[in-house]
Amino acid sequence: MSRKRDGMATILCVLYDDPVSGYPPSYARADIPKIERYHDGQTTPTPERIAFTPGELLGSVSGELGLRGFLEERGHRLVVTSDKDGADSVFERELPDAEIVISQPFWPAYLTAERIAKAPNLKLAVTAGIGSDHVDLEAAIERGVTVAEVTYCNSISVSEHVVMMILALVRNYIPSHQWVIDGGWNIADCVSRSYDLEGMQVGTVGAGRIGSAVLRRLKPFEVGLHYTDRHRLPAEVEQELGVAYHPTVESLVRVCDVVTINAPLHPETEHLFNADLIGQMKRGAYLVNTARGKICDRDAVARACETGQLAGYAGDVWFPQPAPKDHPWRTMPHHGMTPHTSGTSLAAQARYASGVREILECWFDERPIRDEYLIVHGGKLAGTGAHSYSAGDATGGSEEAARFKAG
Repeated sequence: MSRKRDGMATILCVLYDDPVSGYPPSYARADIPKIERYHDGQTTPTPERIAFTPGELLGSVSGELGLRGFLEERGHRLVVTSDKDGADSVFERELPDAEIVISQPFWPAYLTAERIAKAPNLKLAVTAGIGSDHVDLEAAIERGVTVAEVTYCNSISVSEHVVMMILALVRNYIPSHQWVIDGGWNIADCVSRSYDLEGMQVGTVGAGRIGSAVLRRLKPFEVGLHYTDRHRLPAEVEQELGVAYHPTVESLVRVCDVVTINAPLHPETEHLFNADLIGQMKRGAYLVNTARGKICDRDAVARACETGQLAGYAGDVWFPQPAPKDHPWRTMPHHGMTPHTSGTSLAAQARYASGVREILECWFDERPIRDEYLIVHGGKLAGTGAHSYSAGDATGGSEEAARFKAG
């Protein structure tokens, strides 16, 4: 399928809503640290130029990922909306004309096979962030649509969030903070569910960029470290981290006090943490999920928190996104849920906005997109996609997500 280069392209960009207090917000800090390389040596995004100040709010509708001037100077049409779900949404109306669709995992535009079929001009789907499971990869392969994401852009952001959530659960931070808000000094109530992380056994399901970063950050806490992954780490890395490998997720969860999920969503990981697997965990274990909500069975998690099989569940990923107002994870006991914020800190936004621009520069100038950014290309899984994903459909959820607005 040839790519349109000589005329106007419609770029349909789906971003989350602006702050309720208005845009632009005031910022707590004047700048953010400049990061040029990641832990494995990969460079951060290298677009020719950027049209924003790093540290600005770029991921909401008015931020536009800093793309409007760049695209309009080249004669293209940019449509930015947060209205992404349901048959009457702006996304649904604009999709038939779109050559490029951009969306974030935090506010995903679900590109199902049905929607791809309604988009005859669609040639490129870009994830502003990491995780392209909201795109039906099998349908993209069949249609010859290229799928790309900004690999590693927010991996460290997420790994920091994981450590924060582990400590928040184990130390019972959130209820303790609430006693302060409520004017209390209820020490006994606070500490009756508070433990030390020291000496616990902590395991990650997935030891890619995020999972391995979590392991590196947890090593100084003097805990036992464990991991399972379909790609085993090199022996020297295992030795350096002091981490034990488990060939199956079942063997890992049986020995761990804390389990953190850092694996991509694909058909093999969908509902991996169901009632059976959660039942094999230590009673009173903690589960942290910043990967994808659909890796966990929604109702099994809620029941486990209610019965005490899980001492707590925290994460910032839901299915669908945004989660309906009546989603049980909002009200189940002993949870530490946030909206999907772990990978969209202001520092992460600067990187994934730069990465999206780099991808678009390559696309319009007919230069190769970085291999590490590619998920699907040339009718097959490619680059990072060939390493991390399985062809299949893990999409859906748009109609249920529409209930967020109606709730």
